[in-house]
This record gives sequence, structure tokens and C-alpha cells, in this order.
Amino acid sequence: MNPWLSLLQQHRVIAVIRADNVSIAREMALATAAGGVKLIEIAWNTDRAESLIAKLQQELPDCKIGTGTILDLKMAERAIACGCSFLFTPHTNIEIIARGVENNIPVIAGALTPTEIIAAWQAGASAVKIFPINLIGGVNYLKALQPVLSDIPLIPTGGIKVENVDQFLEAGAIAVGISGDLFASEAIDEDLTSIIIARSQMLIQKVQPFQNQ
Repeated sequence: MNPWLSLLQQHRVIAVIRADNVSIAREMALATAAGGVKLIEIAWNTDRAESLIAKLQQELPDCKIGTGTILDLKMAERAIACGCSFLFTPHTNIEIIARGVENNIPVIAGALTPTEIIAAWQAGASAVKIFPINLIGGVNYLKALQPVLSDIPLIPTGGIKVENVDQFLEAGAIAVGISGDLFASEAIDEDLTSIIIARSQMLIQKVQPFQNQ
């Protein structure tokens, strides 16, 4: 198994951070890491994402910091230049995948239908992001894909909750991406750090039985 897939099996969860304020985004990332999450995605449309990613690479040496919402090759090249450990795209772009391969950076391409998933994998994606999973049947959709697509590492995202993250891993996901439920709106209004640390710790407890399996 390649190093990226081994990393996914080791950790099983990716925290997805998107914020309009770079200070809040940084605080979210630090709190998530303090709660035990080691794979962190900073969405490219986050305020000052490039500088934040570079800063977090230094502040969180035990974590892998990547980015997402990469839409075109120019974005991908900038993301690679600022030190991203992995790239998520909401679609399948062969140029982005190829550039990731050239630079030994995992590209997780977005797809939805079996045709799209297979196309992304055959194009060289390091794994395939199933998005938005909650709008197309959730766990049941993932279960339906497994009999024919079990050899493709799938990462469902979109509407996954801390409380049901284990169900997606049981259904065959190699990892899951989680955002909104981890960074609930009340965390922004109250004590951001303590709430996110607590939610992250709950998340790690949920995925721990699946780590390194």
C-alpha cells in the first residue's frame, strides 16, 4: 500500500476547515489538532489560505496540512508551492491529478456516480472523494457502491456527523472528511477552542477502532 493510503488507514478522518477570517481558521486548526486530529484540510477559499497553510505546517509538525476546493491547475500549483501535503478537488480534473503525481502530492478527486468514481481513479487520483454524500443516501449509498468499487479508496464528505462517522467506516470508506458538525456554529459564538477540542476528541474516539485496520 502506498504511503498516502497507509496514512488514511492510520488516521481515518480529515478535518475540513473553511472560514472567512484567517485568525479564526488558525484557531480552528490548532484546536482540532489539540483534540487529536492529524489530517487537516484548509479550504482554498479560506481567508489567506496560502499563508495559513505555510504557518500551520510549522506550528503543527505532527499533522499533515492539505487543502481543498481546488478548481483548476493554477490553484493546484499555488497550493503545491505553499507546501500542501494533499489536495482535494470537488471534481475530476486530469491536469490537477497529473501535476500532483509529478510532485508526489496526493490528489483526491471529487466524484459522485460509479462512472465518475471509476474515471477519477483511472485518471490517477490517489483516492476518490464522494461528495455530497448526505444528499445521495449517506451510508446506504456507500454500501451500495462497495460490491463493485471496493478496490477504490473512497472518502465520503458532506454532512457527515461526529456521531455517525463510524458508520461510514464500517460501510467501507477508507476515511471520511468532516466539517460543519465538527465546527458547529455555537463554537464560534462561545468558547471556540474548548468546544472544538472536545468535539475532536469525540471524533477520535469514534474512529479509533478502525485505525490501522
